[in-house]
This record gives sequence, C-alpha cells and structure tokens, in this order.
Amino acid sequence: MAAYQENFFTRGPSPLARVTFFGLVAVAVMIADHRFQALSVVRVGVSTVLTPIEHALMLPGNVVRDIGAYLIAKDKLLAENKALNEQVLMLSAQGQRARLILSEQTQIAVLNSANERFSRDGVVAEIIRDARNPFARRIIINRGLSSGIKAGDAVIDGVGVVGQVTALGMSSAEVTLTTEKDQSVPVMIVRSAPATAALPKSAASNAATLATEMTAPGTEIVAAESAPASRAQSGLRAVAVGGGREGTIELPFIPVAADIEVGDELVTSGIDGTYPAGLAVARVTMVDKNPALSFARIVAQPSTAPDHHRFVKVLTSTGTSYPQPDVKTYDLAGSAKGTQTKREAKREAKRALRDR
Repeated sequence: MAAYQENFFTRGPSPLARVTFFGLVAVAVMIADHRFQALSVVRVGVSTVLTPIEHALMLPGNVVRDIGAYLIAKDKLLAENKALNEQVLMLSAQGQRARLILSEQTQIAVLNSANERFSRDGVVAEIIRDARNPFARRIIINRGLSSGIKAGDAVIDGVGVVGQVTALGMSSAEVTLTTEKDQSVPVMIVRSAPATAALPKSAASNAATLATEMTAPGTEIVAAESAPASRAQSGLRAVAVGGGREGTIELPFIPVAADIEVGDELVTSGIDGTYPAGLAVARVTMVDKNPALSFARIVAQPSTAPDHHRFVKVLTSTGTSYPQPDVKTYDLAGSAKGTQTKREAKREAKRALRDR
C-alpha cells in the first residue's frame, strides 16, 4: 500500500523539468514568431475572440466616464449661455442707447442749423409728455421761467413751427401746437416746387378721401394728383388756423378765386412779431372751390411732427421790432393838458401814433 502511494505521487517528470521544458518551448515559439511570423494567424484568431470580451469589460467604465463628461459639459454650456445672454442684453441696451443718442444728436444738430436763418436766442427743450386733456393739441416741455421763456414765445423744430408757449411754470411750460383748434399763425403762401413732387402719396390719398367725404356733388376739387407743376411764388398772405382733433391746418376766409393750389407751402409771414418770417408751417393737401360759396375750403398738412421726436427749440427773441409810442409826443401832450389824467395822455399818444 505504501509502495503504491509512493509510486502515485512520484509519477511523471519533476516540476523543474516541466518549467525548463515549457520555458524552452516558449522561447522557441517567440523566436519562430519573431523571425518567421509563424503565429500571426493564431494571434489574429485570439484577438478576434478576446475583443468583444474586452469591450464588455470596458463598457461600465466608459459609461461612467461619458456620463461625467456630459454633466460637466452641460454645466459649462449653461454657464456660458447665461454669460452670453447677459452680454447680449447689455449690448442690446447699449445699442439702443447709442441709436437714441445718435438720433438726438441729429435732431439737435438740425435745431442748431436753424440759427443760420433765424435768431440765435433760443432754448433747446425736451418734450416731457402730452397735455392731460386728450382732446387738446398741447405738449409739456422741461423749460420754463427759470430758462428765460416767456408766454407767447414761438417753438420750432428742425423743420418748422411746432407751436407757441401758452402756459408757464418755473421748470416747465405748456406749448399749444399749430394744429390746436383756433390756434392761428400768420402765413404766406409760397409755390417754390412742383406740387406733385412735393406731396407724399399718403397725403395725396388722404386729401382725395377727405375731399370725397366732405364736399357736395358738383364741387370743383383740386386733389394732389391733379396739381399743376408751377414754380411761381404766390405771395398770398393769410392766417392759418388749427383744425383740432383732425391734426390738420386750415385757411379760412380765402376767396374762391384766390391763387392757391395743392402743394403750395405755407410759411410764416412774420407780421405778428411772434414767429420769425420764413418758417415752414404746413403744405396744402386739398383745395375745395365751390362756386356756390364765397370762400374756398383749404386744408393743409403740418410740416412738423412733434410726436416723432423729443427736442424742440423755444425762440426767446424773434429779432422783430415794431414801432413804439413816441415819448416826445407823449410829453408834449402832457404839457399841453396839465390837468388831464394819465389815461387821456395815453389816448393822445396813440392818436398821434396813428396820425403818423
């Protein structure tokens, strides 16, 4: 029994012999593979078998790595998107501010260019708001008595007449627009350009529509499309009156035979001492000459649009001086009648002025 067990455990080569044998075999295989590429087919087969196993073992690590990269990239993109949105908002506000400043500079430059023709004594004011009465054509500006503005001062923009100061405060003033009902401006009619070229299409269509609605059959209506092209100056003087809520200007009490056509420009005549001569007021858009009436109905579109800008200029001095009562005449009248009152002396002075 012992001999049998001893033979059983000592059967085969020794471990050292085995290590030596397999080492030599491995060296021989490496030499053969290196020199003669003998195991390339075996290597390809083994690689084909092990590749799916290798990918399966690497899959959990790759998934965890991709999830981490996605979360990091998402946080980074959200932060960049937030920063870009803030930058866009900031640049948008700056762009709008730059456009507003450019528009204001352009308007102020146009206002200052009016100094070449009219008095330089003026105050540039900003339009704060419209009047509280929605039916009144008035605006509020941010200049008042503290800026040297007086009631009755003319208000202009870069195009022409805006209106007239009618109410004053220390730091604000109310301006009545030329389109306010019964607001009058002495004007002169000037025909310096072809009427059809001067009128915009919208004004021509509005004039034609208004003429169709407001006139009776058989009335002769001169519309913007049929205005003749003439360059002769009319020179007719009149008083332009605001149309009220319609936002137009009318010329009342003009005879039917008066020389006035669609496209004629209305400019200030300067005879009232409030508005300097030559300021644009409106342009005629409709002439209704009804032979049955004594006067023609003439409608004009204002040249200015204070609703479209923020700044106006208040003319504190028009540069127009009118003759004043003669002081010497007043003194002579007072010495001749030593017992007369001061009111009688003034009457005598006015009478003497009229006789002159």
